[in-house]
Amino acid sequence: MTDQPEPAQHDAPRLTTRQAAELLGVKPETVYAYVSRGQLSSVRAAGGRGSTFDAEEIRALARRSGRRDAPPAGGDLAFRTGITLIEDDRCYFRGVDAAELARRYGYEEVAEWLWTGELRPGARFTAPDGTLAAARRAVEALPAHSGSTDRLRVAVTAAAATDPLRFDLSPEAVLSSARGLIPTLVGALPVLGDPAAEGGSPAAEGGSPTAEGGSLAAELWSRLTAEPADAPSVAVLDAALALLVDHDLAASTLAARVAASARAHPYAVVSAGLGVLEGPLHGAASGLAHRLLREAVDRGSAVPVVADHLRTGRRVPGLGHRIYRGEDPRATVLFELLADAPQAGEALAAAREVVATTARHAPLHANIDLALAVLSVSRGMAPDAGETVFAVSRTAGWIAHALEEYGERPLRIRPSGQYTGPRPPQPLP
Repeated sequence: MTDQPEPAQHDAPRLTTRQAAELLGVKPETVYAYVSRGQLSSVRAAGGRGSTFDAEEIRALARRSGRRDAPPAGGDLAFRTGITLIEDDRCYFRGVDAAELARRYGYEEVAEWLWTGELRPGARFTAPDGTLAAARRAVEALPAHSGSTDRLRVAVTAAAATDPLRFDLSPEAVLSSARGLIPTLVGALPVLGDPAAEGGSPAAEGGSPTAEGGSLAAELWSRLTAEPADAPSVAVLDAALALLVDHDLAASTLAARVAASARAHPYAVVSAGLGVLEGPLHGAASGLAHRLLREAVDRGSAVPVVADHLRTGRRVPGLGHRIYRGEDPRATVLFELLADAPQAGEALAAAREVVATTARHAPLHANIDLALAVLSVSRGMAPDAGETVFAVSRTAGWIAHALEEYGERPLRIRPSGQYTGPRPPQPLP
């Protein structure tokens, strides 16, 4: 943190660090974190003792974050966050349109932006050799029928066991762990098909993902399909990873923040997120969209497939979102990129027919699960491929929220239970 010199005159009294922290409802350390992230400005107090803050700037930050003057007795149920804002059918990462970020930058660069508020052009993540080897051994010990999320959970646990410094919750240590964990998750997944057919990538031959400067999306490709990669399809995958990195306080992110509030290390935070992500109403929703679209392509028309869903009272997967009134802006980006992928034409046409057919009965728009399904169906991926993409991508978002939560008072997320059982005293059973 760098303070500006104390101005010679003040139009209004300035706040001390403690006063600013009290007004924001955070610890003094968090105030300094806001300054380092560029969310607040400060000046050196007279004599060089401490920092002072503009009162109106502090009040504005408190208003933007929706901070109450005092937390409720049962714990906080609303959270300040400088990571993601969803407003007017748009999604913003640290104030920048997420769609535009994904169009211009790769996943690793967007992750760095989410974590630090700084863009690192060409950023690449590398898995430590020992960590990757341990994760692979653990994953290989699983039954053959294990799903991708099973493998990712085991890989996280193995990676944690190899990191004796995992309990260091300083931002530098957490980010170092994250930059190694994410490529470890990708590298621990089995390679599909013949690695030699793709030119023998270093990861496929047992090396560390992105070790030679390749993107995480390129390394993940061979874990999702045996079909050879092409630039347009990998660009779609990279954009999907960048767009899914965070989405405000989704269920898995809330679980991650609860873990971080208890000062769980970052690997445990990711494990908490993965546990919730596997639910059919969260990360696994993309598999339902995949099956719908696969059937539509196989039958040559989406009309009978949509009709079957409506007749049996099932919702049509891949459509509608509780936050967006129109089309999911993340899906819009992927559809644009999929139009440039030659192999995606048939599945993309089927997806558009799904939307058009359903629109006759309900004003529902495509969400990102349908866009992911176009990619997975058109390139021979398994139904859970979208869930894998979701999990790998969102790991960076969980880490971003953990970093924020580590700056808050510990164990603050403690709702009060409303007891509905029999009134005591009851006889001993």
